[in-house]
Amino acid sequence: MEKIKLIINNRPIEVEKGTNILEAARSADIEIPSLCYLKDVCASGTCRVCLVETEKNKRKSLQASCVSPVEEGLKVFTDTPRVRHARRRVVELLLSEHVHECTSCVKNLNCELQKLADRMRIRKIPLQGEQIKHPVHKRNPFIVRDPNKCVKCRRCEAICRNIQGIGVLAAQHRGFKTVIAPSFMKDLAEANCIACGQCVMACPTGALHEKESIDEVLKALDNPEKFVVVQTAPSIRVTLGEAFGMPVGTVVTGKLAAALRRLGFDRVFSTDFGADITIMEESHELLERLKKKKRLPLISSCSPGWVRFCEIYYPEFLDNLSTCKSPQEMMGALIKTYFAEKEGIDPGKIIVVAIMPCTAKKFEAARGELVTRGQQDVDYVLTTRELARMIAQAGLEFKALPDENYDQPLGISSGASNIFGGSGGLTEAAIRTAYAVANPGTQEPILELKELRGVRGIKEAAIDLKKGGKVKVAVVHGTRNARRMLERIKRGAHFDFVEIMACPGGCVGGGGQPIFGIPDHRELSAEYRRKRAEALSKIDLSKKMRTAHENPAVKTIYDEYLGHPLSEKARELLHTSYVSRERNPLFKQQVPAMMPSNPPA
Repeated sequence: MEKIKLIINNRPIEVEKGTNILEAARSADIEIPSLCYLKDVCASGTCRVCLVETEKNKRKSLQASCVSPVEEGLKVFTDTPRVRHARRRVVELLLSEHVHECTSCVKNLNCELQKLADRMRIRKIPLQGEQIKHPVHKRNPFIVRDPNKCVKCRRCEAICRNIQGIGVLAAQHRGFKTVIAPSFMKDLAEANCIACGQCVMACPTGALHEKESIDEVLKALDNPEKFVVVQTAPSIRVTLGEAFGMPVGTVVTGKLAAALRRLGFDRVFSTDFGADITIMEESHELLERLKKKKRLPLISSCSPGWVRFCEIYYPEFLDNLSTCKSPQEMMGALIKTYFAEKEGIDPGKIIVVAIMPCTAKKFEAARGELVTRGQQDVDYVLTTRELARMIAQAGLEFKALPDENYDQPLGISSGASNIFGGSGGLTEAAIRTAYAVANPGTQEPILELKELRGVRGIKEAAIDLKKGGKVKVAVVHGTRNARRMLERIKRGAHFDFVEIMACPGGCVGGGGQPIFGIPDHRELSAEYRRKRAEALSKIDLSKKMRTAHENPAVKTIYDEYLGHPLSEKARELLHTSYVSRERNPLFKQQVPAMMPSNPPA
C-alpha cells in the first residue's frame, strides 16, 4: 500500500493512502471527538463534531476529519481556538434541541453526547433552540425509539443498511424536521425490522434502547404466589463482567449464578442445558433429513433475528428451517412441564425469566407459536444490560460475589452447549453429536471444527460423518451475509447444514450485550467478539463432558420424560413452526444488487 506523510499538531505521521484524517490522528494517539463516525460503517460527516483546521483552509471553512482523506504534506491542527469554538458551538446546538432528562435516561453515564458536553466543559446551554415533541415509539416488545433524543448521526441507519443489509431506518422529512425512522414513521414492529438490536448498539444517545422488563420481573419476584425461575444464555457468562469493569472475555459463571440467587429467583438454571437438548433434537433432525434427502439444507433456527429475517425476506426457505425451538424456548417449555411435574408446582404459578444477549429474544418470547399447553414458554426476557442494571440497583458488589453453581436438574451442561454463543459453535456442537449417533460406540477424539470458528462472515467445511455420510456445512453471521448465502443456494450451491446467526459474531455480538467503545465503538469490532468467543471455547476445552449426548441430566430427561429425540412428546414440547411475514418482496430483490460482492463481516 502507498504511504502518505502528513503533519498533525506539528507531529510527522505516516499512514496508508486513503486513510481519513480522523483515523490518521487516532493512529498517533491524537483523539478527535466525533458522533456520527463508525469505522468501516458510517462516515457521513453530518455531526460536524470532528472538525479540524488544515493549512490549506485556515481562512476558509473547517473540515470534517471523518470524510477528509489525508494528502501528502498536509498540515492538520486539531485543537486551535477556532476548532475548539466550532466544536463547542456544534455540541451546544445539539444540546439546545435535545431532551434534558439525562438523570432518568437509560444511557445516563454511557451517553456519547453527555460525555462530549463534559469534555468540552459545557456547564450551561446558551442557545435555546426550538424543540419538536415527537411521540415515543414503543408498540413492540423489543426496541423503544425516542426521536426526541436523536442527534441524527445516522449510525443506526448505516448499521442496518451496511452491516445487516436490511435498510429499515432512514431519514424522514427534511431540515429541522428530519427524523431517522422507518418509512411512513411506522413502529419497528410494523416495518421489516428483524429486532436484532444492532442499531441500539450503534446509537450514541438514548434514542434507541431495549424495551425494559425489569419492573415486571421485580414485581414477579415480590409476589409470594409466583415461583420465578431464571435461565441464562451461554454468552452471558463471558460478557456480563464487562458491565462491571472486568476485561473483555472474563468468565463470570459462578458470580452470575450467585447474583441471580441474591436477586431472589427461586431457581437459577442454565440455558446451556436447553442448548444440549437443542443439539440432541437438531442433530437427529439433520440425520433424518440426510437419510430422506428432503428439505436440505437444514438451516438452524436458534437465532430469532434470523428467523424473522427469513420469514420476511426469504419465506421460500421456511421449510428448510429446523423445527427445533431455540434453547431459550426449549428451557421455558421444559420448566413449565417436566420441572413443574417433578417438583409438584402448578405451571400457572411459574414465571420463566430468560437472561439473553439479544433484543430479538424479546420478540421471540412474545411469538404466538411458542406456546406449550396453553402457556407462553418464556414470560420475560432481560438483556445482559438489563441484568447489570438490576444487580447495580440491588447494591450487589458483583466482583466480590462468591462463585456458586447453577441449580439442578436443569443446570448441568456440556462444553458443546457453551460454544453456542459464538458463530460456528452451534454447528460444531451438532456435528459432534450427529457423528456419535451415526457411529455408535466410536472412541474417536472430539471433533474440533476450527475452520468454522473466527470472525469471517461466511465459513464452509466438508465433514465426513462416516456411516452418516459426507456433509457440507456453512456458518454465516450477520443477515447481510445471510442474503449472500441464500442467493447462492437459490443459484444451485449445495449444502447439507447451514448455521445462520443474525448478529455479527453470533450471540457474543448480540444487540443486548454491554455497550462500550467511546470513542470508536469497539464493541462492534471483530476484536471484542473474538475475545468473547475465545472465552467460550476455553470453557468448552476445560470440561470433561464436551458433547450433549454425554450430559447425564439430558439422558435422564429423555429416559424419564421425553422418550427419545424427535419422539411425539419431544415434538409437542420442543418443536415449532414458522409463518411468512413477507411484506415488500420488491425490496428483497433490490438489496443484493446494492451490496459489494464481498462485504465485511
